[in-house]
Formats: sequence, structure tokens, C-alpha cells
Amino acid sequence: MSEALHSFEITEYGGAKLKDAKSAIIMTHGRGDNGDKMKSLAQELNIPSHTAIIYPIAKNNTWYPKGFMEDWDENQPWLDSALQNLASIIKHLNEHGIANENIFILGFSQGACLNLEYTTRNAQKYAGIAVLSGGLIGPHIEKSNYSGDFEGTEIFIGCSNIDHHIPEHRLHESEEVVAPMGAKVDKRVYPGMDHIINEDEIQKVNEMLTSIKNI
Repeated sequence: MSEALHSFEITEYGGAKLKDAKSAIIMTHGRGDNGDKMKSLAQELNIPSHTAIIYPIAKNNTWYPKGFMEDWDENQPWLDSALQNLASIIKHLNEHGIANENIFILGFSQGACLNLEYTTRNAQKYAGIAVLSGGLIGPHIEKSNYSGDFEGTEIFIGCSNIDHHIPEHRLHESEEVVAPMGAKVDKRVYPGMDHIINEDEIQKVNEMLTSIKNI
């Protein structure tokens, strides 16, 4: 296990108190952010009042130092620590009675990559997964890293076709991994878009959030 570079203890919270929450949404920020952009995004989402909002916070505002398609060793031990941090958050939610099927997981850029990597390594039923400008991590897809069954979980993958961080082929490769693992994939490639979250993606996420509306 890697050195605890990222700390579960600095995770920030919003929405319903965990003791009262029936569901949760994890919103994982990208490189260079401290969670503020995710908090702003939360204001644009139709998050049910019974939902806890979880903001994982990276040490030094970065989950791992290099690009997500660099050799694994180039991003260690930070990447392992980031994955473990996400595991700790989900365990904490489970301990408060929130099952994985009631946890919606959203991330942008580095956060999107991290979330998709973690959930594909631990595939099971989630409330939904929104991958905003991200894909599975590593120079090549190592299918042996991934196991489980998404059991019909909807995974939305949205990204530009000219994103300078995320090559389009990795979006397709990621879909080719998660779809046979039982995920229902909605992949949208936006021509000429910058490295941003657009209005169509926000609308899609709001549609997906109905999965936890009536819990």
C-alpha cells in the first residue's frame, strides 16, 4: 500500500448530513482545483435534498503528477494513494448506511479518470457514473486490472474530440472495457470543444440524477 499522500480526513461535505442522507454524490475535481469548481457545478445540478455531497480533495490540488496515459510508475505513489482515498470515502458512506447502488460518482478531467479507474477495478451497481473529460488510466488498457459487474449502471462519457489532455481513442477504448462488464454507456464526443464541462453534459447528469431522486 502506498504512502498516504492524499488524506481522507480533508474530504469536504455538502448537502444532506451523512446521518440523514439516503444517497450520496461524489464530485471529484481535476488538476489544479481545490474542489471549488465542483462546488460551483453542484449548484447547477438537481441534487435531491436527501443526498450528501462529497468533495474529495487532492493534496497540492493534484491527484497524480503526470498525464493519465503515462507509465504507471511515473504517477506513483500518488495514483495508488488517490485510488485508496476514493475507496476510503466509499467505505465511509457504506458505514453510514449508504449502499453503492445509491452512490452517484462524478468527476472532471483527473477526477473523471480517477473515478472511472476505481469503479472499473471495483465494478458493481452504482447509482450512476459521469466521466467528464476522462478515461481509463495508463499507457495501455490492462484488462486484467478490472473485475466485477456494473449490473446495468449507466456510465456517461463526455469529451471533446480535440481535448489536449484526453485523446479521443481512449474514450472508445474505455467504453470497450466497461460495456462488456455490464455498464450501460452513453458516450458523447463534442466537436471542437475546449477542456470544459458543457451545458449538454450538465443536462445529461441531471437526467441521470433521477436514479437517486426517489430513494
